[in-house]
Amino acid sequence: MMAKAKSILVMGVSGSGKSHVGRQVAAAMDATFLDGDDYHSPGSIAKMSRGQPLNDGDREAWLATLADLYREYQAQGISLVIGCSALKHRYRDQLRAATPHLDILYLHGDRSVLMDRLERRSEHFFAGAHMLDSQLATLEVPSRDEAFRGDIRDTPREIVNAFLDHLDMASSRP
Repeated sequence: MMAKAKSILVMGVSGSGKSHVGRQVAAAMDATFLDGDDYHSPGSIAKMSRGQPLNDGDREAWLATLADLYREYQAQGISLVIGCSALKHRYRDQLRAATPHLDILYLHGDRSVLMDRLERRSEHFFAGAHMLDSQLATLEVPSRDEAFRGDIRDTPREIVNAFLDHLDMASSRP
């Protein structure tokens, strides 16, 4: 019998390591990884590049696209990991509505660690300390029942291993 396709969301504010950790989770699960940032509209990318935070209206079509991707991959029987900020509970609800069971890994950490990481990134459109502060202010921290928490002070491998253990997938690790 074929294993059921998994739907995974790796969430957190910018600088938390969603893409890096998400790729490792996907590799360990033999899943596809998609970076939610790649699905922002050109207008949203331009807005963030100017240091302007996105609002709910900016995120509406983006979240609908990500939800559609979960649906498409689930229908094809392909496990999918998406890295996406998913700052608000209702954003996560929108993604959860698209797939029978969405497992969430929430990457959290101190502002100083996040800011240090952001300052070292050169190839990303997310700009400015006030953008991080805006995300932190918008963030509705998921409950422990809603998401597994990964502390960004841990190594990516430690976070991935703990998350896979949480999913009871230890036997599928390479």
